[in-house]
Amino acid sequence: MDVDNQIAKLMVELSRSQDYEIGDGTTGVVVMAGALLEQAERLLERGIHPIRIAEGYEMASRIAVEHLEHISQNVNRCKRHLAEISVKAVLSVADLERKDVNLDMIKVEGKVGGKLEDTELIYGITVDKDMSHPQMPKQIEDAKIAILTCPFEPPKPKTKHKVDIDTVEKFQTLRLQEQKYFDDMVQKCKDVGATLVICQWGFDDEANHLLMHRNLPAVRWVGGGRIVPRFQELTPEKLGRKLSFVVDDHSLGNKMMIEETKRSIHDALCVARNLIRNNSIVYGGGSAEISCSIAVEAAADKYPGVEQYAIRAFADALDSVPMALAENSGLQPIETLSAVKSQQIKDNNPHYGIDCNDVGTNDMREQDVFETLIGKQQQILLATQVVKMILKIDDVISPSDY
Repeated sequence: MDVDNQIAKLMVELSRSQDYEIGDGTTGVVVMAGALLEQAERLLERGIHPIRIAEGYEMASRIAVEHLEHISQNVNRCKRHLAEISVKAVLSVADLERKDVNLDMIKVEGKVGGKLEDTELIYGITVDKDMSHPQMPKQIEDAKIAILTCPFEPPKPKTKHKVDIDTVEKFQTLRLQEQKYFDDMVQKCKDVGATLVICQWGFDDEANHLLMHRNLPAVRWVGGGRIVPRFQELTPEKLGRKLSFVVDDHSLGNKMMIEETKRSIHDALCVARNLIRNNSIVYGGGSAEISCSIAVEAAADKYPGVEQYAIRAFADALDSVPMALAENSGLQPIETLSAVKSQQIKDNNPHYGIDCNDVGTNDMREQDVFETLIGKQQQILLATQVVKMILKIDDVISPSDY
């Protein structure tokens, strides 16, 4: 995102930091920071010093984070299809002793075609290539894969020379010799038991035709993997194995849906990673923010100084997230927030939130709407730190001033 305003750039960096650290909650952290700045402006207009506002915000953020710990619960299961895939993917690469996950070891790929329900987890790699010949089989069971870096073509001498062919017999002899070389290469692959050849380089048309007739499927122009640099080194031990190899030629769906699904899976992967780091959750739908707002508002009376005003302003800023949820759901934000907040206090239940999907209940526990504890805590802490940094800015010097 390209922005010119310096404060807007800080907001962009804030969202990126949330995405890097947590992977989710990027919108919420910006909404929270914007609400804190709006409340700070009102306090500044009343003559309260920026440092006192920053100190009050810091106190309030600690209260909110501690309250989130109090209302959080442990979780150990996920139910939905994409969630299950994400959890399995994260657990397969997780370092449980260090409680860390390197998401770079998980690759999310999308192809135009099929439905969301077709999403699957592959313990290995996917190669976005077609068979070198259209008549080769699309599916291979119990494949034994030879990965080659040597090209399927006759060897080329390093010295520059040319061959003069002046008769048909000489040309036929050359062609037969070339065909014999291709046949030896294909036979070598067959002898070691390969049922699929993946090559870093292209195939000569003669070799491709021969591969098809000898029932040896092949894929060309592929990089990476455990490779065999020369045909002389090809042995059965160097063949990769896969239970099945499928070339899918569906052409349904669209690219926008794929990108949205990839973002959803990325968020789910981050949630699963965060649950490994800390298996505590808080319920979503704005319920956590409303509960924190009530707790911060109640704690404000304990502070006799000017910071009390900043703490109350922080509580009002926490309400911005559930109000935004209500407004985006077509509800009256102020009336909805007031009703839910009153219901939380009356029933002493921090799980009441905004019924965005019109399910008929405000209890987010019944709706199975939740967020990770560290994700929600990080939202509050990051938003507070950025706003404190902005409050301590005396002036902005622009190059156009000189």
